[in-house]
Amino acid sequence: MAAQPLSRMLRRLLRSSARSCSSGAPVTQPRPGESARAASEELSRRRQFLREHAAPFSAFLTDSFGRQHSYLRISLTEKCNLRCQYCMPEEGVPLTPKVNLLTTEEILTLARLFVKEGIDKIRLTGGEPLIRPDVVDIVAQLQRLEGLRTIGVTTNGINLARLLPQLQKAGLSAINISLDTLVPAKFEFIVRRKGFHKVMEGIHKAIELGYNPVKVNCVVMRGLNEDELLDFAALTKGLPLDVRFIEYMPFDGNKWNFKKMVSYKEMLDTIRQQWPELEKLPEEESSTAKAFKIPGFQGQISFITSMSEHFCGTCNRLRITADGNLKVCLFGNSEVSLRDHLRAGASEQELLRIIGAAVGRKKRQHAGMFSISQMKNRPMILIELFLMFHDSPPANPSISSWNPLDVQGLRPKMSFSSQMVTLWKGYRVPQTPPLAQQQLGSGCFQRHYTSHADSDANSKCLSPGSWAPAAPSGPQLTSEQLTHVDSEGRAAMVDVGRKPDTERVAVASAVVLLGPVAFKLVQQNQLKKGDALVVAQLAGIQAAKLTSQLIPLCHHVALSHVQVQLELDSTRHAVRIQASCRARGPTGVEMEALTSAAVASLTLYDMCKAVSRDIVLEEIKLISKTGGQRGDFHRA
Repeated sequence: MAAQPLSRMLRRLLRSSARSCSSGAPVTQPRPGESARAASEELSRRRQFLREHAAPFSAFLTDSFGRQHSYLRISLTEKCNLRCQYCMPEEGVPLTPKVNLLTTEEILTLARLFVKEGIDKIRLTGGEPLIRPDVVDIVAQLQRLEGLRTIGVTTNGINLARLLPQLQKAGLSAINISLDTLVPAKFEFIVRRKGFHKVMEGIHKAIELGYNPVKVNCVVMRGLNEDELLDFAALTKGLPLDVRFIEYMPFDGNKWNFKKMVSYKEMLDTIRQQWPELEKLPEEESSTAKAFKIPGFQGQISFITSMSEHFCGTCNRLRITADGNLKVCLFGNSEVSLRDHLRAGASEQELLRIIGAAVGRKKRQHAGMFSISQMKNRPMILIELFLMFHDSPPANPSISSWNPLDVQGLRPKMSFSSQMVTLWKGYRVPQTPPLAQQQLGSGCFQRHYTSHADSDANSKCLSPGSWAPAAPSGPQLTSEQLTHVDSEGRAAMVDVGRKPDTERVAVASAVVLLGPVAFKLVQQNQLKKGDALVVAQLAGIQAAKLTSQLIPLCHHVALSHVQVQLELDSTRHAVRIQASCRARGPTGVEMEALTSAAVASLTLYDMCKAVSRDIVLEEIKLISKTGGQRGDFHRA
C-alpha cells in the first residue's frame, strides 16, 4: 500500500500549481502567448504521469467480475421542471419527504468517501439538478476533492444558460443536455411543458463558454422523433456537438414496449443512407457510446445501445439516489440505504464494508430488455434524469476557437437542418412564440398552424399557413372494380410488388364545427387540456405515419414528408384542417393524408368535448393526389 501515499503526494504537488480542467486531470494554466496545442501536450504528459503512478484500485469498488467502478452519479433532487413522457409517469410520482433526502453535507461526505477510494468522475443528476438552489456551491465543494478529475452534470437545459457561467467558474467540466426534438411544438408535446428556446439558449451558452464537445442526448422513439435523425446528425456539421442517440428504455410508468424502440442498427442504417462515408471512431475504455463522425463535420454522433447491445461487461458506474440509496445497476431493483447508515453514526470503515458488499453482489449483466420491462424498478425520474449514462471524455472549455455570429432571424429557402444550425449559432436565440398569430381586418386574431416533417420544411414548426386551392386536372383513370376484394368477394391486399416507384403526393382536408364557446377557447388557447391546435397537429402527423396499422389493407409507406395545417374560421366557428403527405414508392398516399386529417379532427373533438358535445366533423375528403398509374386527381 506504499503506492497509495505516493500517488496522493504526487497529485497534491501537481494540484499546488494547477487547477482541474475539463478533462479532469490537473493541468497548469497556459502562460500568456502559450498555444492551445502546448497546453494540450502538457495535459497529456500529466495524465500519463498519473497513470504510471496510480494507486492500487480500491477492493471495495471492485466487483466479483473484476470491474473497477471509478464513476459515481449522484442525484441531487427528485424534482424536475419538465414532465417528459419517457421519464415520468403521466400521473406524476410520489416525492420523498425532504427530511428523507440527502442533505448537502451528507452528499459531500459520501462523495469524499468514494473519491478517497478511487472514484475520479462524479456526475450530478436529478430529477433536474439545476433546480437545486445550492448546486453551484456543491460543484465548488466537489472541485476541492483531491483525486476527482471530472465533475459533470446532466440537465434538461431549462436553467443552463443562466447558471452555466457560475457553474464553470465553480469547476464544472462536462455537460450533457437533453433534447429529443428540433420541432418546438413536438418538444412541448414530449415534455408536457414549454421551454424549447431556453434549452437552445443553454446549448448556445455552453458552446460560447468553450465546452467542446457539447453533448446533446436524444431518446429516439418510433412514431415520435425517429424521422429527425438526419436533422440532428446534420447539426454536427458546423457545431461542436456530440449528438447521442439513445435507445428507448423501459422504466416504471413510461409505458415502454418493444415497438417503440428504434435499435442502434436501424438508426445507423438511416444515417448511413444519407452519409455513406460515415466513419467509426475508436471506443474509449468503459465508454457506453459507439461514436461516429461524418468526414468534414465539426462534431460527431454517438449511439447508446443499452437495449440491443448492452455494455455491462465494461460498466464502471455506481449511482446514489436523492434519498441516499446506492444502486449498482441502473436496471436492477436492488438498493442499499447509505443515508440510514450514515445517520446511524456508521464509521467510514463500516460504510465501506456496506458499499463493498453491494458492489460485490453486482450481476454480470442486466436481464435484457423484455425482462427489464416486466421488472419492478423506480420510475426514471426517481433514479436520475433519463439521459445520463452516456459520457465520453468530458468537454474542454479551455480550448475553443468558436466565434458566435449575431443572426437576427432565419433566412427562407433553407433546409430544416441548416436553419437550426443558424439558429443555434445566433448570439441571441430568437424567441419565436409557439403559435403564430395574424391580425385580420375584422380586428380578431386568426391562428394558423403549419407543421413540417421533412428536411425541406421551414424550421418554425408553427407558421402562418396558406391554403392552396385545388385546380382541376385532366381526365381521371378509375377502375370499375374494387381492388381490395378477390374474385369471390373476400378481402385481399393489393400486390404492388411489380409496380414502379414513383413520386406520390396527396392532400386531404376536414372541417370541425366547434360552436362559438369552444371556438373562442381554442382561439384564445384557454382550454384546460392545453393547446388543442398543437395536439391536433401532432396527432395528424402521427396518424399519417401509422395508417397501415389503423387501416387493415393499407400498405406500409415510408413517408418523406407530412404537413398538417389548421386554420380558424371565425365566420363558421370552425377549424379547417389540411393534411398533405409525400412518398416515393409503388402505392399512393391518399389514405395517409385522409387518416391524418380525420385523426386531427377527432383529436380536436376530444380536446373540446368537455366544453361542448355539439361538435360536428364534416367534409373529410381527398383534395388532390399525384403519381401512379391511375393518373392525377384534383378536386375542383
